[in-house]
Amino acid sequence: MKRRVKEAIVVEGRYDKNTLSQVLDAVIIETGGFGVFSDDEKIKLIRRLAEKRGVIIMTDPDSAGFLIRNHLKGQLAGADIKHAYIPDIPGRERRKAAPSKEGLLGVEGVSPEVLISALRRAGATFEDEAAIPAAGGITKADMFELGLSGGAGSRDKRRELTKKLDLPERLSANALLEVLNAIMTREELIDLAL
Repeated sequence: MKRRVKEAIVVEGRYDKNTLSQVLDAVIIETGGFGVFSDDEKIKLIRRLAEKRGVIIMTDPDSAGFLIRNHLKGQLAGADIKHAYIPDIPGRERRKAAPSKEGLLGVEGVSPEVLISALRRAGATFEDEAAIPAAGGITKADMFELGLSGGAGSRDKRRELTKKLDLPERLSANALLEVLNAIMTREELIDLAL
C-alpha cells in the first residue's frame, strides 16, 4: 500500500520520481538534474508548493545531489523546506551498467524502507499517522563542545556520527546540525556522541 505524504517531494530525475511513485502517494517534482539551475519556472513552482504544502528535498548522496540541494536551498530561502537524506550505500542501480562515479546508490536504487526512513527523519507528514514533532535544541556551541565542528578531528567525528545515524558522510557541520535538530534532542546527541 502506498503511503500518503502531505509535502511535495523534490527529486533529481525521472527514475527517482518513478521509484518514489511506487511507494508514495505524493506530489513529486523532478528538477531535471542541473537543469534546475537555469529553470526559473521550476523554482517558482517549487516555491509555490513550499508555501502551500511544504517541500521535502530528496537528492542523491553524491556531490551532484548536494550541489542541486544547496542550489534549491539558496533559491528557496525562507520557504517551508525539509531535507531527506539518503544514507551512503555502496552499489549500482539495476538499470546502469556501472556504478556512479562515487559508487553510491541514489534515490532510485535504495529500498522502499530506506526511502520511508529518510522521509521520516526529515519530518515528513504521513497522513495515516500522527506527526512526530521535531526534537531540536542543539546549537552550534553544542557541536563545538562535542568535537563535531571547529576542532582537530571534528570532520572524522562527524563522519562517525553520520554512519551511526545512516546519513551521508558528505553533510557539512551546518547541514548536520539541521538534521540533528529534526531527529533528536540535545541530550540524545550527547549520549550518542560520547
